[in-house]
Amino acid sequence: MLKRVLIGIVGCVAVALVALCIFAWRPAIAEITPPAPASFAPALIAQGEVLASAGYCASCHTAKGGKPFAGGYAMATPFGTIYSTNITPDVATGIGTWSEPAFRRAMHEGVARDGAHLFPAFPYDHFTKLTDGDVAALYAYVMTRPPVRQEASANTVPFPLNIRLLQAGWKTLFFTPGRFRPEPAQSAAWNRGAYLAEGLSHCAACHTPRGKLGAELKDRAYAGAPIDGWIAPPLGKTNPSPAAWTQAELVAYLGTGVSRYHGTAAGPMSAVARGLSQLPAADIAAIATYFASSNGSAGAGARDTAAIAHALAADRIGTGLSYDPAARLYASACASCHYNGRQLNPLRPDLALNSAVNLDDPTNLIRVILYGVSARDGAPGIVMPGFAHGFTNADVARIAAYLRSTRTAKPAWTDLESKVATIRAQGQGQ
Repeated sequence: MLKRVLIGIVGCVAVALVALCIFAWRPAIAEITPPAPASFAPALIAQGEVLASAGYCASCHTAKGGKPFAGGYAMATPFGTIYSTNITPDVATGIGTWSEPAFRRAMHEGVARDGAHLFPAFPYDHFTKLTDGDVAALYAYVMTRPPVRQEASANTVPFPLNIRLLQAGWKTLFFTPGRFRPEPAQSAAWNRGAYLAEGLSHCAACHTPRGKLGAELKDRAYAGAPIDGWIAPPLGKTNPSPAAWTQAELVAYLGTGVSRYHGTAAGPMSAVARGLSQLPAADIAAIATYFASSNGSAGAGARDTAAIAHALAADRIGTGLSYDPAARLYASACASCHYNGRQLNPLRPDLALNSAVNLDDPTNLIRVILYGVSARDGAPGIVMPGFAHGFTNADVARIAAYLRSTRTAKPAWTDLESKVATIRAQGQGQ
């Protein structure tokens, strides 16, 4: 009897495995000889360059200190570290033998040329919305980059999660392939912004929290999420900034990395601002229109006026002589740059208005205090020094707590010194 049960179990498992293989199997697409760069129209390559910039292709497919698009960028996930792949036209280690249909299938369906399912660290769940024309332009651009021979780094995703066939099951649960569909009730600018934000620029990939299986939680879209050791703030009505993210503020921030009320881009967002800056002005305005339509910024004038007046008044706190150790630290390290007086200076962000001080999580503020803002990340010609070498964990925690208590009416952050120690141990990142 037991033998029959065991045989039955083995048979069921075998049938299930065969069924999974049939369900998940995708055919390989034949290799090609790499097309000559001259075979692509210059206008198509130029279009692809702009699209690649706005999709941050180089940011994710270039390791720190590595050659552009050669892969090796480490993406930490709850399931292990996944390294980006080489998308240069190298025939041995890149995608030099990929045809345009193979490239398009990867973008639209998350399937590699050889038929293997891609991990969703590659945001095909957003790229599936791209038009065939935009995918063709991206193909023309990457296939005309200098080929780089660089072997792929080994992912650390453990067995059995590293089995590519299982990604077919993940797709069944969480992936809906299909091109972007405009909303007839919305304007052309809104729909263009939605196409760029939801598809090419995949904003939700960073700003939307994820469930236990790594999929974006659609019912909490743009509610904010951790990304690469930072916090991507909410983009909707729950954004904590006292001054609203109006359409004009979004245009300035997305296009230049600098906002009058919200400061400069830092961390992963700095690459976003650099990438989007290559888009036509109308496209940046369209993305801003899309987000401003649902973030509660309409009619925020009176609220913003009060918030700015409060921020300018709070600026004076800590600028004089004080016996408070936290105030002295602030005065010596921060006030000379962040005291604005009677008007705001976008190159010296007002800390009462800044998202980093108002977020429920102090991570972003701690990171900026420790590691500053580099010339590459911030506004052109403007840098903020980091204090990782000059300040102890207690010093950083003291300044963060001081800013939270004097610049906001939000609850105090807890266990700050431990948080600083954790972030310091993580290092500056890629």
